[in-house]
Amino acid sequence: MMLGAGLLSNLPPGLRQELVGCYQKIVQNYVEGRWEPAELNGGKLCEIVYSVLDGALSGSFPAKASKPSRMLDACKALENKPADSNRVGDRSLRVLLPRLLPFLYEIRNNRGVGHVGGDVDPNHEDAEAVLAMSTWIMAELVRVFHGMSLADAQVAVDAMVQRKHPLVWQTEGTKRVLNPKMKKSDQALVLLYSEPGWVELKRLSEWVEYSSNAMFRSRVLAPLHKLRLVELDTAAGRTKLTPLGARRVEVELLPSI
Repeated sequence: MMLGAGLLSNLPPGLRQELVGCYQKIVQNYVEGRWEPAELNGGKLCEIVYSVLDGALSGSFPAKASKPSRMLDACKALENKPADSNRVGDRSLRVLLPRLLPFLYEIRNNRGVGHVGGDVDPNHEDAEAVLAMSTWIMAELVRVFHGMSLADAQVAVDAMVQRKHPLVWQTEGTKRVLNPKMKKSDQALVLLYSEPGWVELKRLSEWVEYSSNAMFRSRVLAPLHKLRLVELDTAAGRTKLTPLGARRVEVELLPSI
């Protein structure tokens, strides 16, 4: 399976870079708790995705994204384009995605982002919605343009993102958790969170600075696997974070530093 931006290789390089880069910024800002920038980038993502949809339906992609004068009207115009049963993902391109974009764009324009007032600051809640919708949009674009299942598309979209956090420092291929008091098991979770996909056991053990690879596997990763926080592939010598493990990192470990 192709990973990362290669999944969108049929888009013009400029448009593809804008799309992937904007999505990565949304994830990064969310991880770092910067809710307002996450939402602002959600608005930018709408403009890029609109350009992708318009290009796909018209048969000619623009080199770079452009902002429609009125997002809601522009998306309605996409929905009114004639159906084409021979076009892969026709209904997603004409109906599903154009109907979602105005809602995401509305959060950018008329909620707490960039505004003052109101009894409750909605930025955190809205950032959750922005992240979920943006991820679904990216997965749907990958699914449509590459003819894969939504589950496989989600895996591919996850591989686009390398989550960064000030707690994790990287130099010349080595990563360290900058909190020596953190338990080795928690360090392993945080390090896996910063990596898309599978990580070699030996590599992770070195990052955690465990004395023995075998003991690291049996004493640290095996219990985490039992708790379903990681998936441990002993035969291939690799491991990866599960959604449950990612949730623990986001809710319990990163906010505590």
